[in-house]
Amino acid sequence: MIRPLLLVAAIFGCFSNALSAADRPMNVLFIISDDLTPTALSCYGNTVCQTPNLDRLAGEGTRFTRAYCNATYCGPSRASFLSGYYPHATGVFGYVSPRPQIGERAMWPQHFKDHGYHTARVSKIFHMGVPGGIEEGSDGTDDPISWNERFNSPGPEWKAPGDGETLEGNPDGKRPVVGGNTFVVVEADGDDLVHSDGKTAAKAVELIQTHANADKPFFLAVGFVRPHVPFVAPRKYMENYKPYDDQQLPPKVPGDWDDIPKMGINYKTSKNMKMDVRQQKKAVGGYYGAVSFLDAQVGKVLDALEASGQADNTIVIFTSDHGFHLGQHDFWAKVSLHEESASVPLIIKVPGMKPSVCDSLTQLLDLYPTTASLCGLNVPERLQGKDITPLLKDPKATVYDEVLNVSPMQKGFLLRTDKWAFIQYQENGKGGIELFDMEKDPGQFHNLASDPKHAKIVADFQQRLAKKLREVRQNDLELGGKK
Repeated sequence: MIRPLLLVAAIFGCFSNALSAADRPMNVLFIISDDLTPTALSCYGNTVCQTPNLDRLAGEGTRFTRAYCNATYCGPSRASFLSGYYPHATGVFGYVSPRPQIGERAMWPQHFKDHGYHTARVSKIFHMGVPGGIEEGSDGTDDPISWNERFNSPGPEWKAPGDGETLEGNPDGKRPVVGGNTFVVVEADGDDLVHSDGKTAAKAVELIQTHANADKPFFLAVGFVRPHVPFVAPRKYMENYKPYDDQQLPPKVPGDWDDIPKMGINYKTSKNMKMDVRQQKKAVGGYYGAVSFLDAQVGKVLDALEASGQADNTIVIFTSDHGFHLGQHDFWAKVSLHEESASVPLIIKVPGMKPSVCDSLTQLLDLYPTTASLCGLNVPERLQGKDITPLLKDPKATVYDEVLNVSPMQKGFLLRTDKWAFIQYQENGKGGIELFDMEKDPGQFHNLASDPKHAKIVADFQQRLAKKLREVRQNDLELGGKK
C-alpha cells in the first residue's frame, strides 16, 4: 500500500525555487521516546511487540545494540546529553535545567541554532513531568534560548475516556484509575489526535512540510512521551496484545535478590507494587500497546520526511532517555543500573552511509559531538561525549573501552565494558557491588563481586571508576575553561 503522505512528494518537487539537498547542510531530525527499553522493539529481537516503522528505520540506518544512557531516569539523562556533560560534571541529578550550571555554553540544539539552523522542539525534549506536565501542556525545564520555535502537546493521559485499570497498589481491584507515576493501562476511545503523541506527530509533520524548502537547514527535535506510564493509547493498539493473560513474563530465578545489594533492589518491584501475575501480564501488554502507538506516530514523521524531498539530506536519530524493566528480576520501570534500565535503543540514519548493526559501546552523550561533526560544525572541546562517526562508517570499529552510567536515586554507578558490567553503590563502595560476566550471564543473574576468583577484577574496576569520576569532574566548568 502506498503511504498517503508519499503522494505529496511530487507537490514538493514542483517548486522551482526549492533548495536541492546539495544546496544546504544536512538537516537533523531527532526523535526521542520516553522510558523505552530496546527489548520491546522487534528490530531488537522482540517477537511479540509490533514496531514496523522503527524496524524500517533500523533497516535504513545503523542500529546500535550496546548504547547506554548516562543516567537512568528522565531529568538527569536529558540534562546530560543536551548539555554535553555527565551528571557528575554539572551536579544535575534531578528534574531541573542544566542552564544555571553551564552558563552561556551552548546546549546541543542551541549549538545548531548558533550556526544558522532553524531549531524547533515539539513536546518533551528537556524534562517535562509525565503525566502532570503533559496534562497541563507546560514547558517543564525547557531551555528557550535553544529554539527558534517550540510547541507543547497537551493530552488527557490517565483521564482519557475508555477502559482503564490501575495495576499498581491495587491487590483487591478496587482502586480507581489514578494519575502520577503509577502503572495504569487505559484502552482509550477516539483516535490518535486525542493524545499528546498524536498531536506531536501532527505538529512534526507540519514543521517538516514548512521548513523542507526554507533557506535554513532544520534541527527538529520530536519528543514522544509513550511508553511512559500511564500506558494509554487508542484501543486499536492495545487490541494487538489481548488477551493480556497470554503475555509472557521474564523467567524468574529463585533467590534472585539474594546476591543483589539492598541499594540495588529497584524502587518498583512486583512485591512493593503488589502486582499479581495477571496484573504483571497486563502491564506488559499495556506497555506493548503504548509502544505500538508510539511506533505509528514515528511512522507518520518518517513518511513526512520522505515526502518532503529532504530524506536524502537529513540525519535521523531515534532513541530513548533510558530503558525500562518489564519484570526482569521482578523489577519494573527505570532507575536500576541493570541492563534493561541502563541500555537504550539507538538508531542513526545518515545519508550516504550503509545500513548496519553495530555492537560497539556508545552512549547518549555522543549525540551532540557526532551530529556537529557530521554537519560540518565545530565540535566544542568541552563536550564529554565522543564523535562516533567511525562507528557509522565501520560498525566493527570501537571508540570506547568503557561507558559510565549513573543512578543518582540509588547512589549507584555502572561501568560497562565489552565483557563486564560493574555496578557500585556509593563512591566508597559501602553500598555494595555487583559484577556480571555479560558474555556468560547476559541476564545478570549471578553476581560475581564476592567471588575471590574475581577480586582482582573488582579492585581494577573500583580504581577505574574512581579515575573516571575524577576525569568527569575535571571539566571546564570547574577549571574555568572555554564556554
